[in-house]
Amino acid sequence: MRVVVVGATGNVGTAVLRRLATAAGADGSSAVEIVGVARRLPDAHAEPYRAALWHAVDIGSHDAVARLAAVFQGADAVVHLAWALQPTHDIPAQYRTNVLGTANVLEAVARSGVPQVVVASSVGTYRGVDVDGKRTPVDESWPADGIPTATYSVHKAANEAAMDVFERTHPDVVVTRLRPGLVFQRAAGEIRGLFLGHLVPMSIVRWLRWALLPLPLPFVFQAVHADDVADAFWRAIERRAGGAFNIAAGPVLNPPRIARAFGMLGAVRAPLWLVRGIVTATWRLRLQPTDAGWVDIAAQVPVMRTDRARSELGWEARHTSEDALRELVAGFADGARVPASGPLRG
Repeated sequence: MRVVVVGATGNVGTAVLRRLATAAGADGSSAVEIVGVARRLPDAHAEPYRAALWHAVDIGSHDAVARLAAVFQGADAVVHLAWALQPTHDIPAQYRTNVLGTANVLEAVARSGVPQVVVASSVGTYRGVDVDGKRTPVDESWPADGIPTATYSVHKAANEAAMDVFERTHPDVVVTRLRPGLVFQRAAGEIRGLFLGHLVPMSIVRWLRWALLPLPLPFVFQAVHADDVADAFWRAIERRAGGAFNIAAGPVLNPPRIARAFGMLGAVRAPLWLVRGIVTATWRLRLQPTDAGWVDIAAQVPVMRTDRARSELGWEARHTSEDALRELVAGFADGARVPASGPLRG
């Protein structure tokens, strides 16, 4: 089996490489041939990159379709993970990678005759819920038209709409969408770059043990370990399972659990409007890289049911959401990151 991973140097991409490197066919015979695609090539001698054959392609470029189609020839599946979290002050640049890049990947899949494309969507693609209401868990039929104040969510929703069109016009291609919660692992340096910025020392989390974490009460969301997400990708490929799958671990993260994961004394309630205002002001002053759209995502995303992943993929999370977050925080404290892991644009 030949699998091409687009955006293979990011947070999820590195985990997918690890999982594919240990995968074999259903009969246990042949290993998976892995092809990695990234805008900038990693150190191919370092783990986990040595398992793949590498191609450098900017998926948002004018010649991306032709170059990707050449790489995709003979593939049994294409896994699309490439995403630009930065620069948050340059939405057109993000759109170029996130939306135009995804359109280019889908067109290249059709042009090269790949039988399956597996795309990383997100809980962020879902329509927001009332922050004052009860978070009743939703399945994959919940509207995937996004949270309009969050660029990340808008772009994920645009890609969901593009996949709807692609499915109708290319019924011979199995289209799979995995919608994970926040994805954490120890060496997720790109998350640190988004939420802490490069001027803040990662070791700051060691100094917070005796502090209280101010968080809005509506901050209720799900997380999952990158290795568990990677296992879901492999299961979707192995079973050639199409459609959407929610991927999340328990328990649902709330302010007290988040504070515990950071090793802090606890959480104190902060008004949502105040947190949003502070984030907006500091973002506009370029003191930190996170815009208020991420506050809206944390406050509004629904809680997802994962029944379909369990029943059709045989998937179960091996790590709790709290363990995944604690591992990320420990990685912040130790300055952990994957060697030569490449830029945020995948």
